[in-house]
Amino acid sequence: MAWSIGIDIGGTKIAGGLVDESGQIVQQERVATPATDPHHIVVAVGDLIQRLAARSPQPLTGAGVASAGYIDKIGSTVLFAPNLAWRDEPLKARLAAYTDLPVLIENDANAAAFGEFRHGAGRDIDDMIMVTVGTGVGGGIVIGGRPLRGAFGLAGEIGHMRVVPGGTRCGCGNRGCLEAYGSGTALVREAREMVISGSAYAARLAELCAGDPSTLIGAQVTQAAHEGDPASQELLAEVGRWIGEACASLAALFDPELFVIGGGVADAGDLLLEPIQTGFAAQLTGRGYRPEARFVKAELGNDAGVIGAAALAAELPVPDSTVEAARG
Repeated sequence: MAWSIGIDIGGTKIAGGLVDESGQIVQQERVATPATDPHHIVVAVGDLIQRLAARSPQPLTGAGVASAGYIDKIGSTVLFAPNLAWRDEPLKARLAAYTDLPVLIENDANAAAFGEFRHGAGRDIDDMIMVTVGTGVGGGIVIGGRPLRGAFGLAGEIGHMRVVPGGTRCGCGNRGCLEAYGSGTALVREAREMVISGSAYAARLAELCAGDPSTLIGAQVTQAAHEGDPASQELLAEVGRWIGEACASLAALFDPELFVIGGGVADAGDLLLEPIQTGFAAQLTGRGYRPEARFVKAELGNDAGVIGAAALAAELPVPDSTVEAARG
């Protein structure tokens, strides 16, 4: 199998990697994202692909480009990107002007899930769901070895499943989404409210933020939880319960063998995974009479999007020029 290039476009940086057939990043580079200028984003990505391609000692099958937002089913157009100035952006066609390689566009969460499926925690199974618990809640679904994109390319928006009718307002505008309860943002919101209450139970959290709850961040909550702070452990357990219960609903729909938990909040390890498993078991349909999915922490970390995008590109048809280069 030839090598490929993976690009992960974020709101502040664009990460790129030259990836070999085993999923190892051989060369990598990061550049700032010109997020307010659609044309310059395309130029930055195209230039990055060119530079990485020039360094490859092996034939390349193509470049996979992962971006947040809604991507059409054929991997061609970014319909909407919340943190970038893209609306109906024909990204694949525009990047074609910068490279002779085939290009595939994919949602960043789907790309990360496929990276874990192909080269990470899910490498030995066929059906898995990745749930990323960070500022928001994202995810990707792999069924029968293929990413589930849906009729319009918009499947897998796990964070926007409604879990509480009429509940807390979500950043998407709706109420009661999982993201409003099971995310890093929800974790920090609850931790700050606990400090504001003045409860002695929140003494360690108040100490970490020097009494100013507006400065408290998720990493401090995780730190306190690892130190044994019961309030922080309770807050993480609440986030985990929401995620676990949502995973039980996902299991009823997709019956995966494995759930892979990623994102910054997953750095809490078992302090998050155990409540997830408890919430899952409590809500699983047919529990006790069916095989149950396993839960593991993601392995690829921040490289999952790059590796996953490259893995998807590695499965593109090999262009004739690449075949000829390999023969020559």
